[in-house]
Amino acid sequence: MIEICGLTKRFGKVNAVDNMTVNIPNGAVVGLVGSNGSGKSTLLRMLAGVYAPDGGTVKVDGIQHFDNPVTKGECFFIPDFPYFYNTSTVESTAFLYRRLYPNWSEQEYNRLCSIFPININAPIINMSKGMQRQAALILALSTCPKYLFLDEIFDGLDPVVRHMLKSLLAEKVADNKTTVVIASHNLRELEDLCDRLCLMHRGHMMLERGIDDLRHGLRKVQVAFTELPYKPNIFEGINAINITRNGNIFNLTIKGTEEEFMPKLKALNPAFVSAIPLTLEEIFISEMGAAGYDIHSIL
Repeated sequence: MIEICGLTKRFGKVNAVDNMTVNIPNGAVVGLVGSNGSGKSTLLRMLAGVYAPDGGTVKVDGIQHFDNPVTKGECFFIPDFPYFYNTSTVESTAFLYRRLYPNWSEQEYNRLCSIFPININAPIINMSKGMQRQAALILALSTCPKYLFLDEIFDGLDPVVRHMLKSLLAEKVADNKTTVVIASHNLRELEDLCDRLCLMHRGHMMLERGIDDLRHGLRKVQVAFTELPYKPNIFEGINAINITRNGNIFNLTIKGTEEEFMPKLKALNPAFVSAIPLTLEEIFISEMGAAGYDIHSIL
């Protein structure tokens, strides 16, 4: 388990991560999402032990993580822009990692080299952005990390490789109980992969919850009337956080379960009512709007 308690990281006068407390359970696939500049990449670097905290702690399996070679050997971090030396190849980097990472698997390395269409003896720096990410993934997964931190890993990967990566990550979680934390702006890619979501804004953790729980607590509802009810506030008593109207048709975003709000809606005698779960992107927009970060506050 990763235990984050009161974690703070400052750059000048800016608190990139501000007094954050959250736990990440073993074997979870966590999507880390948030507004631009919310501190996602900074948090990943602190989880990987790259940045020293200015306040608070990160513990991995109950042990203080920063500058600890034991816990660092269980972790691997792929940043948004993977760094390699000018002469580095996959094979030369693997030669180094065999000595650095105690769980390195030669069998897994050979398997991944056969799966990804990449020349392991070519200079990585001369490869395309997507191929560099594939090189980083071969090396990362071959270390068989207990904790894997990925920053915008889907950026630059073609659809086939993205699908293959999701399958490999699901395999690692199922077989090895690997904990994966993925920071991404592409919520559609996270939707069928993650089981938990962490939403950050201005250095704070706004929510941390299971995706099923998030979907259960928010619904997108369409209500149509033949004749509008004679009420000043039609949806009074219903926790609607957003309402749009087109004639006698209303689209609502409602907080709560269908068991809670459906009887109230049906009591209005609508001609039609339908409720479906929100996508992760819709949940993100809804939660960020509640925090004052929406298109109206930006423009």
